[in-house]
Amino acid sequence: MTADAASLAVDPGAIAGIGALPGAQRVKSSAGMALSKARTGATRDKAEREQDRLQSRAEETDLIREAQAGSRAAFDALVRQYEHQVLRLALHLTGSEHDAEDIYQEAFFKAYRYIGNFRFECSFYTWIYRIVTNLCLDQLRRRKTRREDNAVVMDRSGEEIDMLATVSDNRSFSNPARELDRKVLGERIQAALEKLTPRERMVFELKHYQGLRLRTIGEMLNTTEETAKNTLFRATKKLRAQLAELR
Repeated sequence: MTADAASLAVDPGAIAGIGALPGAQRVKSSAGMALSKARTGATRDKAEREQDRLQSRAEETDLIREAQAGSRAAFDALVRQYEHQVLRLALHLTGSEHDAEDIYQEAFFKAYRYIGNFRFECSFYTWIYRIVTNLCLDQLRRRKTRREDNAVVMDRSGEEIDMLATVSDNRSFSNPARELDRKVLGERIQAALEKLTPRERMVFELKHYQGLRLRTIGEMLNTTEETAKNTLFRATKKLRAQLAELR
């Protein structure tokens, strides 16, 4: 081997040890630092969210205590915080604008009247939802007693409301057949829901339309999580039987 060839020979050991070179170490160190910062940032974001949640809960607790002490302004602040959720829940559960507005007013009237009985054993959210669901449950039971046909949802002027119209789907306007299918499906689902018992319908809608946990639903209906789970199972089984031909 000539001197020139010897000078070009590469030591395999040197290749294996390239990671030990200063430049490579800096790259490796930078990557590790970036990963560490990312993890730290995610942990910090989670901690900040938890801190915000606790802060919000503390502020709500202060409002409740002030309302219990007689502050109408504090109670009005609670109403503003939950009024849209309450009205939306009542509208969805009853399918009637008139009933939803009545229940909305009665729910907050009861909340104001009995705010002194609030013992902080649950969130105000759960407490007001419990009042609303019980009022809706009573309304649905009265409908069953009167044998009303509520497959079609009406507004206060007597006009039909398409509950699915609130779901954004720009494609439906360019496809009349799809829009008709959606309307027919919505009517069939509504009719199937009407055949459930009031409590079965309530649990099903709270779970699948409101996204609430079974434990929370049980608390709202003054029952256990297991009972709510069994009720949901019965409701789902009935709905599947009613809508089997649509599969």
